[in-house]
Amino acid sequence: MDGHPSSNDVVLNLPDHHAQGKVKKKDTLVLAYKTLGVVFGGLVTSPLYVYPSMPLKSPTEEDYLGIYSIMFWTLTLIGLVKYANIAIKADDHGEGGTFALYSLLCRHFNIGILPSKQTGLNFDRTTETHTWLAKLFEKSIVARRLLLFIAMLGTCMLIGDGILTPAISVLSAMDGVRAPFPSINKTTVEALSAVILIFLFLLQKFGTSRVSFLFSPIMGAWTLCTPLVGIYSIIHYYPSIFKALSPHYIFHFFMRNGKSGWLLLGGTVLCITGSEAMFADLGHFNPRSIQIAFIFTIYPSLVLTYAGQTAYLIKNPNDYNDGFYKFIPTPVYWPIFIISTLAAIVASQSLISATFSVIKQSVVLDYFPRVKIVHTSHNNEGEVYSPEVNYILMVLCVAVILIFGDGKDIGNAFGVVVSLVMLITTILLTLVMIMIWRTPVILVSLYFGVFFVIEGVYVSAVFTKFAEGGWIPFAISLILVFIMFGWFYGRQRKIDYEITHKITFERLEERLADCSVQRVPGLCFFYSNIQDGLTPILGHYIKNMKSLHKVTIFTTLRYLLVPKVAPHERIVIKNSNLKGVYCCVIQYGYADALNIEGDDFVDQVINSLKIHVQNCPDNLSSDSQVIVEEASSLEEARCAGVVHVRGKTRFYIGPNCSWFDKIMLGFYEILHSNCRSGLPAVGVSLQQRIEVGMLYEA
Repeated sequence: MDGHPSSNDVVLNLPDHHAQGKVKKKDTLVLAYKTLGVVFGGLVTSPLYVYPSMPLKSPTEEDYLGIYSIMFWTLTLIGLVKYANIAIKADDHGEGGTFALYSLLCRHFNIGILPSKQTGLNFDRTTETHTWLAKLFEKSIVARRLLLFIAMLGTCMLIGDGILTPAISVLSAMDGVRAPFPSINKTTVEALSAVILIFLFLLQKFGTSRVSFLFSPIMGAWTLCTPLVGIYSIIHYYPSIFKALSPHYIFHFFMRNGKSGWLLLGGTVLCITGSEAMFADLGHFNPRSIQIAFIFTIYPSLVLTYAGQTAYLIKNPNDYNDGFYKFIPTPVYWPIFIISTLAAIVASQSLISATFSVIKQSVVLDYFPRVKIVHTSHNNEGEVYSPEVNYILMVLCVAVILIFGDGKDIGNAFGVVVSLVMLITTILLTLVMIMIWRTPVILVSLYFGVFFVIEGVYVSAVFTKFAEGGWIPFAISLILVFIMFGWFYGRQRKIDYEITHKITFERLEERLADCSVQRVPGLCFFYSNIQDGLTPILGHYIKNMKSLHKVTIFTTLRYLLVPKVAPHERIVIKNSNLKGVYCCVIQYGYADALNIEGDDFVDQVINSLKIHVQNCPDNLSSDSQVIVEEASSLEEARCAGVVHVRGKTRFYIGPNCSWFDKIMLGFYEILHSNCRSGLPAVGVSLQQRIEVGMLYEA
């Protein structure tokens, strides 16, 4: 059974609540205002820590002009051109981010790894004329695994961003309290920052919707205030600062400073931190609203703020270690301090929420062990919370602050995350241009040449700081990649075993013909990971229980590489030609909320079965009495009792297994033993659950 309903399949017809009409200009402007508090928190608060993160030594006026020119063109090329005008168009049914780019490629071409994840909904790959690159990926398992690794690394780096953004943002904002109170030492600032972060993480279980109405006004105030201070600083200290927009200042900077100028790129790259959110948060807004907000508010605000900071530093060249608060005029110091602290908290919240969303997408696509996912809003399906992930993030954030309290070390770590995520997006976006968009070779070469060189130089600079904090995100990301790959490898081996040893309907019919096997009253949902055939656990179950329920529905929860599945395509029913035996596929996208309760789930499936019975070609030509009897048997079975049966399988790792299998499958078994069950996702009560144990030979 594939993901495309055939003429014999019946799908549940429910009203489509996600039908999108034409978005009005007013609604777009309102959305653009809301993006200030959700999308751009990390990007617009970057002036707090960019200059303090640079290893400057006796900088001159020419040095500062060169640094500002680098930051201006980085914001213009990467922020304005790449993300706001190119990447934003590469959405996967409205969803963005590195994982969305990977799923977009998988839906168009047969380059996925897991068999059950290779097809999308309502998409026929045969209509594609494959490019040489697409053929290379389809033929080479090494190329497909490398592509998956790149997508996984991008996802893990974004999670690392969720750890480092709260740490560096809150720490940099709280550092402002030391200027008016010099007696306060660095340790006290770190302790205060840790307390604020702990409080922020403890609030996550209530959901962001209850306080999110404050986010946009806070970020709006920050976005307005900092450029005003910047304009004042430009007029007061260095009115001719904008001559640095000429790129020749960049060339002079590198010619004069050489290697030390190249190393400074590890700090300047932080000016573009958070730009990935423009692409990653597409699912919560629309491209037009994000473009309007960035082009007309965020971009000019950052250009003016950095210009003001640089103008101040040209006249006060040794104040770079506190490059933000020193350039704030005394009369507005405390209001700006309060706004900056609140803005840092908002920026932290946006990355924490993004981390929850990424983990949820990875879980539903079976690339990450199952953790508890709570939907904290009835109106916004994308607003999720995971207790386990939340407390792990909290511990790691606080540890980063207390152990690596120096802003430069955290800045070095942050630079690695920012530059690598940008580079991964460039690589995946280039593949989309070549394989899907069929962009002319000249334009692809221009795009890849410009951005790969810029981001490659940034990556090379931040890697020199590996020993000085840059190893932090690598350690976190490699652990996460190992977890993701270990889980993925175990799931793949398990599915391969089930496909190889699956039970056909002919074999099931033979087993049911055995007089020792009884059909007992009741309705049974028998869960399986495969659609084309039946799970080998069924044979194990019948052999030992010597029974099968009168109505048995072999159910597969199938997550597709699309963000959302239309409600009328959610439940697909197919007949098995055996009395009382049906197949049911519940289809979900990675951005869908799997929040139906057990009784609602049963109701929906029963209704789908009744529609299937009525529309089945065999029944249309027969007496209506047959239809009535089959429908009544469904109700009788339900009244007799509903039970949900799933397999509790483990690998038998024998002496003949390779060392790689022993390590990876052993690690998978540890993850599988400690992750959550898949059944609570549909609200199945404990009293209705049965788990059948079986060993799979590795």
